[in-house]
Amino acid sequence: MKQLFALWGLLLLPILGNAEPASNIAWTPEQLRFVKNADLEKGKQLAGACAGCHGEKGISQVANFPSLAGQLATYTYKQLRDYADGKRNNALMNSIATGLSEQDSANLAVWFASLTAPEYKGKKQNLDKAVVLVEKGNGKKIIPPCFTCHGSDGMGERQDIPALAGQQPDYFANTFKAYKSGERHNDVYSRMRLIAEQLSDVEIEQLAQYYYQLKR
Repeated sequence: MKQLFALWGLLLLPILGNAEPASNIAWTPEQLRFVKNADLEKGKQLAGACAGCHGEKGISQVANFPSLAGQLATYTYKQLRDYADGKRNNALMNSIATGLSEQDSANLAVWFASLTAPEYKGKKQNLDKAVVLVEKGNGKKIIPPCFTCHGSDGMGERQDIPALAGQQPDYFANTFKAYKSGERHNDVYSRMRLIAEQLSDVEIEQLAQYYYQLKR
């Protein structure tokens, strides 16, 4: 347990010399209430325009677009605002998010959070490398167990730690590789970048499949 806390202490250290924050979102009590009290019905109306990429019920049918159903509202809200602020880069999403107000973003976030998350029904693969990383991490590489943040059920915790269970594996793997290369950099304290840098492509691919197969 002491080793785990020591690992987290290292991962939670800010990157010295990087004055620009990874995100403009600060999770104050007021900000949390703002998202929690968003308008579900208005979010449903806005979500109609998202169906082409993310599915009518928030479950993507396109390999490199994420499923949003059941995702933490705070996480989805943060990503939309990060896109709007240019803290996360994707030409399509940057354009869409800049057209959304903060209220629109919150409304969409609570709507997708209200939907039933995707469920895997296929044959499960043997993913031994992923199981070790999820349950034990890797002390030599300063990687804590994945479950300590994302939960044993992959449902995520706190404001900016996403649910991963049922996520599209291609999207998951590409996101990890973007963290690894530094292309994606809106993770607070560089937490995911520090972890991704230590993982092989095989480990990333196995983690992607592991969480895709995980039933919520």
